[in-house]
Amino acid sequence: MAGGDHGGVRRRDAGRPAVGLAHQRRRREPPLCPGAAGARADRRIPAEPAAVTRLDPTPFAADAALSVVWDALPEARVAGGAVRDSLAGRPVSDIDLATPRPPQDVTAALSRAGVRVVPTGVTHGTVTAVVQGRGFEITTLRHDVETDGRHAVVAFTDDWQADASRRDFTINAMSMTRDGTVYDYFGGVADLAAGRVRFVGDAVARIHEDYLRILRYFRFYGRYASQPPDADTVAALVEGIPGLARLSVERVWAELRLILGADDPAASVALMVRLGIWQAVLPEATPVERLAGLPADPILRLAAMLSGDPLALALRLKLSNHDRDRLVRLAATPSVRAEDDDATLRRLLADHRTEDLIDRVWLDGGPAALRQRLAAMPRPVFPLVGRHVRALGVSQGPRVGELLRDVRQWWLDGGCVADATACRAELARRACAAG
Repeated sequence: MAGGDHGGVRRRDAGRPAVGLAHQRRRREPPLCPGAAGARADRRIPAEPAAVTRLDPTPFAADAALSVVWDALPEARVAGGAVRDSLAGRPVSDIDLATPRPPQDVTAALSRAGVRVVPTGVTHGTVTAVVQGRGFEITTLRHDVETDGRHAVVAFTDDWQADASRRDFTINAMSMTRDGTVYDYFGGVADLAAGRVRFVGDAVARIHEDYLRILRYFRFYGRYASQPPDADTVAALVEGIPGLARLSVERVWAELRLILGADDPAASVALMVRLGIWQAVLPEATPVERLAGLPADPILRLAAMLSGDPLALALRLKLSNHDRDRLVRLAATPSVRAEDDDATLRRLLADHRTEDLIDRVWLDGGPAALRQRLAAMPRPVFPLVGRHVRALGVSQGPRVGELLRDVRQWWLDGGCVADATACRAELARRACAAG
């Protein structure tokens, strides 16, 4: 395929989703409107009839909570990722819907049906319907009026194709009605079946609207692609690299985390490195080969690739406290060897978290049997604290800490098997000997 010289990372066909289109009917639907007034000139994607696919059995038919929403908003369609993953036969997590109704009408219709409505992003046309403890984001159809590479000013429309044309990729631009009819304006069904990730319309224009789409491309590439990008896509991705500097670090890390959380991100990351995109956003972590064999754990994979200061990287990326502390600990956790005896493992477990030692085995490419040994071993806990020293008449002060450290080292040297009674006896012996 064209573009192989730049991005010729060949993807396994086995990773391509199987698009389930059994018992389908296809027809053509005329667009509801010829176009959206006020749309940007570079957004002029030719209006074409939608390719229509009817799925049988109907996805979501048994979803009682979604049925409540559809009863109130019968014209609404499921949009975006839920349609894509239904077609691909993958689990669907969040279900988002679109409707030509303005937000106030959506809110009124849902309220009449007794549905609680949360105005999560009402200025951009989005409200959340809460049904049976689940949230469904419902967004009024929109078209872009102005974009600056990070944010968009939008206007509402009743044109389904205009709304679809502002999506990033064809596989994300489909919508589905309650009866299982899928509307596909830009060839998303075919791209999904072929393992192609393709921008809607002109790739350069889509990227300039929001430079985060460069990183989003590789997130979806890692999950859905089985062939490399074509030459035009590669050129657009590379051309947009300087725009990545305009993005907030929080948005960048959110996408990198999703990229690293794919089942196998190696090919996607390798292509990013080849094109210079990875270095533009994460220069501290580039050895792609270290991803091999690691589980789908973004922080573990980040630690594997890291060649710089983990704390500095964590602060730059504004990681959560949990992720920051874990990344720093992983860099400081000692290696575990398969030939280490149980006493050695107990000593390591006494000073380090079990999960950190298991992660270190992953990072070092150690055997599964070693991870299983660590997981099965109880973590030993030194049984003495300061009050045990003071009970022997030792005054509060540095001597208390010194005695505790000495007895704990004795306990470690013995393989962490001495119980509380034995440790107290050793403490008493040392305290007496010290006078």
